[in-house]
Amino acid sequence: MNDSFASHAEAGVRSSGTVRILVWDAPVRVFHWLMVVSFAGAWLTAESERWRLLHVTLGYTMVGLVGFRIVWGMVGTRYARFAEFVRSPAAAFRYLTGLVKGKPERHVGHNPAGAIAIVAMLLMTCAVGITGWAAYNGAAGEWVEELHEGAANAMLALVIVHVAAVLASSVLHRENLATAMVTGYKSGRVGEGIRKARGWIAVILVAAVAAWWAKSIGAPPVASAGQAAGAASHAQPDRDDD
Repeated sequence: MNDSFASHAEAGVRSSGTVRILVWDAPVRVFHWLMVVSFAGAWLTAESERWRLLHVTLGYTMVGLVGFRIVWGMVGTRYARFAEFVRSPAAAFRYLTGLVKGKPERHVGHNPAGAIAIVAMLLMTCAVGITGWAAYNGAAGEWVEELHEGAANAMLALVIVHVAAVLASSVLHRENLATAMVTGYKSGRVGEGIRKARGWIAVILVAAVAAWWAKSIGAPPVASAGQAAGAASHAQPDRDDD
């Protein structure tokens, strides 16, 4: 099925000859904002023992979302596919050079520099998730906790760079890219947009995440392997005194 059609219901011809086209499908948008919420929540609860279960739940949510995004990046709509927006470092450098000169290349979907940031954040999420799982389950010493914290800080830095780049690109392209990730619509030529938003897949994604949150946060706390070992060591002297 060819997805490269303008959304006739929403298209409004402008003086520049462009129309309002659907670029970001619903699964991509829902993925993006669920990642924003999950990362923000995990970051804010990182140092709190009281909110440790929520922190872990949100961390696992991010890993699961990355798994979904990888699949959707292969079978999703046109601008969701990695093959559509992942380019070489040379292409990213060329785009950034044009951006600095005030003459950025036009890209309907992700630009080459943004694509590198997206792939980096997906990989960093996996690193944060793996080290977080190891730290929570006592699979290694304190070094893995420090590694987990370092990976989380690196991801925060990537997020800050990403947000700054979105703001800069929005100004230079004269288009609100953040709003586009909410509505799914950008300006473009007829034939450049996708035909359907695939909203039903987004609904399934939201339902799956909501079910996971309800199950994890609503369940009674379960001690990790490291916590269980610590509890056993504290209980041992009591048995020796009997």
